[in-house]
Amino acid sequence: MTVKKPQWVIDKEQAKKAMAAQTVWMFGLHAVRDALLNPAREKLRLIVTLNAQTKLAEAIAEAGITPEVVDARRFSAPLDPGSVHQGAALEVKPLDWGDLETLALGDGLRPPRIVLLDRVTDPHNVGAILRSAEVFGACAVVAPRHHSAPETGALAKTASGALERQPYVQVRNLSDAIQQLQRMGYLVLGLDGEAEVDIETAVEGRRDRPVALVLGAEGPGLRQKTRETCDQLVKIRYFGAFGSLNVSNAAAVALYASQGRD
Repeated sequence: MTVKKPQWVIDKEQAKKAMAAQTVWMFGLHAVRDALLNPAREKLRLIVTLNAQTKLAEAIAEAGITPEVVDARRFSAPLDPGSVHQGAALEVKPLDWGDLETLALGDGLRPPRIVLLDRVTDPHNVGAILRSAEVFGACAVVAPRHHSAPETGALAKTASGALERQPYVQVRNLSDAIQQLQRMGYLVLGLDGEAEVDIETAVEGRRDRPVALVLGAEGPGLRQKTRETCDQLVKIRYFGAFGSLNVSNAAAVALYASQGRD
């Protein structure tokens, strides 16, 4: 007698197969060079113009990949027409950064910091956030699998190499991820421009604790469930009449402010 698999098992298996088949086209000299030099990145196909091949010669040799050299007027990589590829495109597999719990342990050298994104879908914003996260030593940038920016060439180009070094983890449910971090001792702060307490005040006397910063999409901000799951809502201290920042700028300022000064 054959036992029929539950639908949720079938869906999970299909999602796993789809993820295994997924590839990403990186483009632009900087993003392609960093991907070529990343030993953790599985590289499938490299398309370059003669000029780009010359500029990337060392990285191509390091990666051990044979490029397809094409005429600049007939660049054949399957990119969006508006992509500024600079004569270089690399097809890769998405990176696997492992599980959130392991990443959240940090490096043991300083109190961990994590950024969580609640429906931030613009790849340029996420790319910029990855750059800031790398600069300020965040353990990871976390986003839900749905309603977030996937790993794409546009995201990688904006990240300017940070995508190869800064963990970008997509989880099934953001509230579950927040609760997981809270069980690990994280202080979870949700950014809200109308909060009464600023970030520096919230972390005063607690800078040695691991801190997670949750940022919402521009406009709607944090969803209600996300707000309710955070330990505290905080704002960025501002001195002018206008206190709103682009989400990527807010992430950078919040990471700096969360370091604490006590």
